[in-house]
Amino acid sequence: MDKKYLPSALILYLNYFIHGIGCSILSQQVVKEMLSEQWGLNDVMAVTSIAAALGLGRLISLPFAGPLSDKLGRRLSVLIGCASYVIFFVGIAFSPNTTIAYIAAVLGGIANSFLDTATYPAVAEIIYKYTGIATMGIKFFISVAQLLMPFFLGVAAGTSMSYLMLPLVCGIVIAVLGILAIFAPLPAASESGKSESFISNLKNAHFSIESIALILIGFTSTATFQLWLNCAQTFANDVAGIPSESVSMMQTYYSAGTMVALVVTSLLITKFKQVRFLVIYPAISAVMLVLVYLIKSPMICYVGAFVIGYAAAGGVLQMATAVVNDLFPKIKGTITSLVMIASSLCNYTILTAAAKMTSSQVIIMNIVITVIGVLLAVFVNARYGVLLKNAEESAK
Repeated sequence: MDKKYLPSALILYLNYFIHGIGCSILSQQVVKEMLSEQWGLNDVMAVTSIAAALGLGRLISLPFAGPLSDKLGRRLSVLIGCASYVIFFVGIAFSPNTTIAYIAAVLGGIANSFLDTATYPAVAEIIYKYTGIATMGIKFFISVAQLLMPFFLGVAAGTSMSYLMLPLVCGIVIAVLGILAIFAPLPAASESGKSESFISNLKNAHFSIESIALILIGFTSTATFQLWLNCAQTFANDVAGIPSESVSMMQTYYSAGTMVALVVTSLLITKFKQVRFLVIYPAISAVMLVLVYLIKSPMICYVGAFVIGYAAAGGVLQMATAVVNDLFPKIKGTITSLVMIASSLCNYTILTAAAKMTSSQVIIMNIVITVIGVLLAVFVNARYGVLLKNAEESAK
């Protein structure tokens, strides 16, 4: 890795520190309670439907965000992502009703799409010797932000500020990062590309049942941690009896688990194929979800938060993205779009469904989807050698 790109990589990663706050702020119980009151809602679970709009925004934008990143370069996509995130954060901070909040959340999803399809390939091009570690670094910065979330909320409560000051500050910070990104040097491959349209790239890609299964893991892996992130605190509060003022500590355990996973997996990934973890980690998540549902105690909720943070949010989606990037090296932006489309489809449909369910029903749904993810990963691992051989032949 050329050292001149280190500041650029840091800027790209810091965008995901802010994203870490953006994607989890609507899941915080105290924030959900404040927003439900502000918007005149009777049920805090209804706020989950606004979080689902993030997935809708991603679905709208991903089909053209990836090809645009490949064709016009990563920098432009980063700038579009930062600008859209500014609107999202300001919109949430000042939203007088669910309509404005929903529109802002859609723009937040669009921001996420452009950052994903630019940053995943860009950091892989900067840290080209260890693409898996490069993409997991994105998750590391998200996890640091989520680890600090209870601290940020505590500062707001201790200073008598509104919890909604947090998204406003985030909007200002990501605007500054966007300005810095204008001047940050990037590898030649990131500055310009020769990709065709999204549809053209799909026509030229030789998909198999195995690669489709791998892309679908983008759906199942997202479901595991998104359903937990958005609904576990409500389950712990309503079912396990953890008070509202204490339940946000689950976020700390969750993020701590994620950070431990990123460190441990980054070490293991240099010795074992990253595709193997697509089976092991979801299997651990499935077992933990069953235990949380059956035991229903405060202790198991905290333990579950750490384990789910480790096994579900500890880089499974990022590793799946790195694997498909290795299998389709000529259309990295587009193939990243496909995985993220699957992820976004999950985010929108599953969270929309969860908003109409009880927290216990959400846990059951999470168990079922996670088990499906395990089965998909077993199939991909069994056929991975064929996939890799086809990728090497197509690259010749």
